[in-house]
Amino acid sequence: MKIVIPGGSGRIGSLLTRELGKLGHEVVILSRNPLDFGTRSVIWDGKNPGHWEDEIDGAFAVINLAGKDVNCRYNDKNRREMMSSRVDSTKSVGIAIQKAANPPTLWLQMSTATIYSHRFDAPNDEFTGHIKTLESDSPLGWDYSIAIARAWEKMVDVVDTPYTRKVKMRSAMVMSPDKDGIFDTLLGLTRRFLGGSAGSGRQFVSWVHEKDFVNAILFLIEHEELDDVVNIASPNPLPNSEFMRTIREAAGIPFGLPATELMLEIGAYLMGTETELILKSRRVVPTKLQNAGFKFEFPEWKDACRNLLEEKH
Repeated sequence: MKIVIPGGSGRIGSLLTRELGKLGHEVVILSRNPLDFGTRSVIWDGKNPGHWEDEIDGAFAVINLAGKDVNCRYNDKNRREMMSSRVDSTKSVGIAIQKAANPPTLWLQMSTATIYSHRFDAPNDEFTGHIKTLESDSPLGWDYSIAIARAWEKMVDVVDTPYTRKVKMRSAMVMSPDKDGIFDTLLGLTRRFLGGSAGSGRQFVSWVHEKDFVNAILFLIEHEELDDVVNIASPNPLPNSEFMRTIREAAGIPFGLPATELMLEIGAYLMGTETELILKSRRVVPTKLQNAGFKFEFPEWKDACRNLLEEKH
């Protein structure tokens, strides 16, 4: 199959390109800066029409991953860029599909588990998940991240693509052994004895192993009955305190210093990021995938963590 991946130059795009290529699929990346990604790449700006649209016409699937990295300070400039990079790219992809003489069979659109509310009482799935609708209703200004996610998904719905199945993938953090990835960063902190609980440690961490993420993409391609919103996350999110303890145990580190919210605020400022990424409770489960028969290779964080450590060596 020919699969086009807008925004495919990042970590997740590289992972998908590698694995889809192994299966013999033709992968084309749309990127602002086409380089050697191990597959063919075509320039686009994530907003305006151009020759890149020819790649979508006749492709089997489009997997849109475009969007500014959320690992930044949420100042006005970065907020505008996080919003526009997602909404504009989604709109342009949708219009290209709409205009195509031979439109793709499937449009997989990246979204985020962050769209769900900060909660401890129950998990969020595609049927009972709670999304706050009032901006003032989220703690510490976290409402803007939800607003971005809602606008992102709304654009998928707005563009009419009657011959193309659409899936909005509400993905949790994808854990891979790659350098400078999320797991690599947390492992580095752990090895410096800084891998203790963050804040109260009660907030849930939703995650998915890279192999399960790729397998979920392949499953969505194959299962035509799945559409609209689909959560891509391990079925077993766990509190931050347990999540970090598991990393320490797997790495053989005897202890990790906990960090108060004030300490995290100072650290996030110095590192150019936001505490929302670690303090928001993301308790998300993949009911649709499991109901359709998807089997996770790494449903438990303990096994996933050990595997990721093995892959790093």
